[in-house]
Amino acid sequence: MALTTKEKTKVIKDVSLDEKDTGSADVQIALLSKAIDKLVLHFKKHPQDVHSKRGLIQMVIKRKKLLAYLKKVSEKRYLAVIKKIGLKK
Repeated sequence: MALTTKEKTKVIKDVSLDEKDTGSADVQIALLSKAIDKLVLHFKKHPQDVHSKRGLIQMVIKRKKLLAYLKKVSEKRYLAVIKKIGLKK
């Protein structure tokens, strides 16, 4: 269920601010979104996986906090990240 190294590097390359950026809020939000999408697909096959649901909820909460932080710091970057990932406002 975890993201592979290739998936992570692709997401980082798409969203990063420069070539060495791996930990900015933009990248963290994108990686969390990708992991959330992967877990949602997992739950379609395994709806009673309670332990993973707890992890999913924690990821959603963390992404929400990072989005709020990014919106407070830079609305322009916030809108760009939402557009790249395909999230709703």
